[in-house]
Amino acid sequence: MLKLYGFPLSNYYNKVKLALLEKGVPFEEVLVHFGAEGKAGKSPLGKVPYIETEQGFLCESQAIMEYIETRWPTPALIPADPWQAAKVRELITYCDLHVELCARQLYSQAFFGGTLPEKFIERVKGDLIKNLAAFKQLVQFAPYAAGDTFTMADCAVYVSLPLAALATKIVCGEDLVAAAGIDWKGYVKLIEARPTAQKVAADRKADQVRAMGAAAAKSGGH
Repeated sequence: MLKLYGFPLSNYYNKVKLALLEKGVPFEEVLVHFGAEGKAGKSPLGKVPYIETEQGFLCESQAIMEYIETRWPTPALIPADPWQAAKVRELITYCDLHVELCARQLYSQAFFGGTLPEKFIERVKGDLIKNLAAFKQLVQFAPYAAGDTFTMADCAVYVSLPLAALATKIVCGEDLVAAAGIDWKGYVKLIEARPTAQKVAADRKADQVRAMGAAAAKSGGH
């Protein structure tokens, strides 16, 4: 059975998990945090998620997604038409690289108690405003991210867009995703009508409670 390594608070872990659930692929979840086993040949940088297959280990969420799509082609999460398939992958790249990884620079202050220099925050804010405007040109929400069908793009957008919105609201004082005219809340409500997304969301919330409890215990709190 395929094993998925990582933790449910990770959006990239949930990107892969949602795809596996949508396809009905049997898999085992193995709790591993960032940096663990980074030198064991499983995930060279210690990043999650990574998977274990009968052939060996594979890391990087998009490489994993492509493997899953090829290994279990139905139900398809990539359109058969080459152009439409490319547009789905284009949207994923914009979401992962230009929105989420840009917003990720704010996570230390937004979620982990860090403090970022104001000039740094302003630079990230400017980049995000530009990148979200570009993302808006590509995303369709018709009603799904890439059109009228649930695709691999939804696995990426659903797990990352709300994080970018929350981080910017906390750090910048404004939800830059909503400010860009992107109705991410309506989109999340649509996706969470799916039992697979409900499972991902419930597990994420449970892991958040677990993480908060562990942090409190470490600091001597109750």
